[in-house]
Amino acid sequence: MTNTKPPIWRDYRFWQIAAQCVAVILAIAIVAILGMNLNRNLQQLGIKFGFDFLQQQASFDIGETPLSYKPTDTYTRALWIGLINSLRVAVVGILLTTIVGITAGIARLSDNWLVRNISLVYVEIFRNTPLLLQLLFWYFAVFLGFPKAENKFSFWGLVYLSQNGVELPGISFSPEFSTLLLGLTFYTGAFIAEIVRGGIQSVAKGQWEAGRSLGLKPVLVMRLVVIPQALRVIIPPLTSQYLNLTKNSSLAIAIGYPDIYFVASTTFNQTGKAVEVMLLIMLTYLTLSLIISFMMNLLNRSVQIKER
Repeated sequence: MTNTKPPIWRDYRFWQIAAQCVAVILAIAIVAILGMNLNRNLQQLGIKFGFDFLQQQASFDIGETPLSYKPTDTYTRALWIGLINSLRVAVVGILLTTIVGITAGIARLSDNWLVRNISLVYVEIFRNTPLLLQLLFWYFAVFLGFPKAENKFSFWGLVYLSQNGVELPGISFSPEFSTLLLGLTFYTGAFIAEIVRGGIQSVAKGQWEAGRSLGLKPVLVMRLVVIPQALRVIIPPLTSQYLNLTKNSSLAIAIGYPDIYFVASTTFNQTGKAVEVMLLIMLTYLTLSLIISFMMNLLNRSVQIKER
């Protein structure tokens, strides 16, 4: 007998490929329609679409500049300054919020009643109040409530606090940067604490008992046995919190920290290039999010169990 192939319309793979092709065509059509509609509206308003304004003189000052910048520099230079300021907050914030979140998450499972409940209070307060409200509290009630620079007070002669911000040996942080960093760290850390707690509790109790049977102390059991297994549960939701921290940094505009969104808003107000500036902001945050996701996916693959 000769095997005859079934008609192509009965092939499941054909319909899969056809559905994907239709989805791509529809997506391209929607983008094209939106683009034409945008171009028509801009023409009716007498506005020319383009990014030539980036080479024009910015003519505004930026309060915090990690690189040299003058108001006579271009908008491109100003946006780069804003991007670097955003990256400073995102990178340092991810490091600090990881430390705070892991510490609070482990403390939530502590046998010590006081430690366990202090962590619980921290998580419930910071997780259930709006981030914007927390930023305003840190800025107006905390940093602006510190004494003036000439009356600054210190901790152990290493950390100095005043209305000018935080001073460490060889480095200082403005009150706006410190406010944004603390707000994002403690807010996101509360969510990470619950993620860590859930990840640790997902590890079977038998793993704890096995570690103790080997004579390991509880700290070593946690570090060598439990945490490596819990990472497989922790990392995926942890990625979402890192993305949220990076995007939530745009709230810096509420306290006057010159991040990319703050600088872009000033650029839009001066040039009237709303569409172009919004596209630049969207592309910036999209790129940052994709980079974070890529790195966390690599980390996630490295902790997964390898099947032989």
